[in-house]
Amino acid sequence: MAQFTNIIRLSFRDYSHEWRMSGCFIMALASVLAPMMILFGLKFGIVSSMVLELVENPANREIRPIGSGRYDDAWIDAYRNREDVEFIIPKTRALAATIQLKSTRANRILSTELLATAAGDPLLQAIVSVPQDYHQVILSDAAADKLNVGAGDEVDASLSRQFQGKRERVHLPLTVIDIADATVTGRNVAFVSLNLLIASEKFKDGRIVSELGWGGSRDYSMTRIFPSFRLYARSIYDVETLVDELEQQGVRVKANVGEIKTVQSIDQNLSVIFWIIACVGALGFSFSLGASLWANVDRKRKELSVLRLVGFKSGRIVLFPVMQSLYTGLLGWLMAVLIYLLFEYLINNFLAPRLNLDQALCYLLVDHFLWALALTVVVAILAAIIGGMRAARIEPSDGLRDV
Repeated sequence: MAQFTNIIRLSFRDYSHEWRMSGCFIMALASVLAPMMILFGLKFGIVSSMVLELVENPANREIRPIGSGRYDDAWIDAYRNREDVEFIIPKTRALAATIQLKSTRANRILSTELLATAAGDPLLQAIVSVPQDYHQVILSDAAADKLNVGAGDEVDASLSRQFQGKRERVHLPLTVIDIADATVTGRNVAFVSLNLLIASEKFKDGRIVSELGWGGSRDYSMTRIFPSFRLYARSIYDVETLVDELEQQGVRVKANVGEIKTVQSIDQNLSVIFWIIACVGALGFSFSLGASLWANVDRKRKELSVLRLVGFKSGRIVLFPVMQSLYTGLLGWLMAVLIYLLFEYLINNFLAPRLNLDQALCYLLVDHFLWALALTVVVAILAAIIGGMRAARIEPSDGLRDV
């Protein structure tokens, strides 16, 4: 243990004594590592911004059915329970999913599209609560603006139908519990509970809605069939798989698969370019550092042989160039990080605004810095093995010849 401690102390004393040469090794490593970190920071920043933009917009994860189909509760539940599906909810026919809204603050009746919603709806991520019963509604920003209402206000909803030769209209008071952001949709939309959406369709089809006191013919059907649905994948990387599976079932759908593939292709191509440059740089630095340590061992052959002469074992002597290589790796990594942080600041604060980018163009996570440190240490140790093998073959007699 004493030999181990002494060899570390001696290697550090020697390393700091020859600070000019040590500084050259450190700057050589930083000149290789810093550009690679900047390149990876740009790659990670650009691709992450593109992926984030795709993910933040729920429309890019939405899979929209084309035309009308037949989907029962079991089919909907099967997809709701999948890990690659974030949200799914049925839709009724477009003609049945329309309601007229009227408020005391606006001199107009607004024909509004009905969309069923529930907890976890990607379109309403910024909203805490969703409609829980027949009398609650979330209005789109466009609808709320035209009706001149806000959260907590009440609107009168009405539905009309032609039933048994008579024109009928029913009214339903709705409380506006929140307003959806303008970025969600520019249409006049009322987000309601699925039960209200189903009640609207049943009323327009002439069937009874006993929960709301709306008359009509009895509905003896035990199986509820929906013509469409709203489905959102959990990730943009799940979209293509879901699209392929739905199409195999004969369900025609539409999704932003092309745009997602473009981002994935950019990520893969930039990763290949980065790793080619990184491998070439790491290999070149390994040989350079290894050759330098080999020459350093030859230059200090007399000093190392004296250490053998006073009782240091070969295994401890090998630690001499290894420890000095580790010092170079740690200090070179630290200098590269400081250089990277300087250029990151310059790129994000001066270049990104000129390109009209709101997000950071270049950035790395803490994990990336730690990975760079680990790889640097590994490369430094591998390079030190060359010098260590040379040092292990030094005999004590080599020092006596120079005495």
